[in-house]
Amino acid sequence: MEKKFLVVIGLLLGVLTVNVQAQTAGKINVPEDPDNLAKEYFSQIMGIAASATTNTKLYQFVYEWIGTPYRLGGKSKKGIDCSTFAYELYEKVFNTSIGNNSRNIYTQVNPINKRDLKPGDLVFFKIRSRYITHVGVYLGDNKFAHASTSKGVMISNLDEAYWRRYYFNGGRMLKAQNNQEESEVLNLN
Repeated sequence: MEKKFLVVIGLLLGVLTVNVQAQTAGKINVPEDPDNLAKEYFSQIMGIAASATTNTKLYQFVYEWIGTPYRLGGKSKKGIDCSTFAYELYEKVFNTSIGNNSRNIYTQVNPINKRDLKPGDLVFFKIRSRYITHVGVYLGDNKFAHASTSKGVMISNLDEAYWRRYYFNGGRMLKAQNNQEESEVLNLN
């Protein structure tokens, strides 16, 4: 009798457990992929489509620097200029060293059309000059991160009148382009 009682209690507990799990399974949303959660987060705070947020490390780096004041020659979160911001981003996100001013950086890229920009590409501007004077890092959806002289590290839109007026060209780091081409070839095989 005692054995039958224990078996019935065990079966009841098993049925109750399965029932409770079935009821709560539809209510609890556990993210299966933390990268997707991060992409959604950065997409919302930066105003970039989630489908464009391909490199979570890139967006996290930008997010951590937003609001840092502009300082010519600055190299820290106390103050930074546009080319040093691009340099630090490439160093930390892509493990690639680039030049230390916007004109030097431009000599290291393969120029690309604005419509072909991908996240991580560089965007160059000639602001009231015949020479390149400003650089930013493209994020997707016509947005780019840069250290602006007026507001520090921020995200701007290439379609804004000011940036559209002074936009010079986009560029993809030669090393990054080679790596991208290699990965595309590997994906084809």
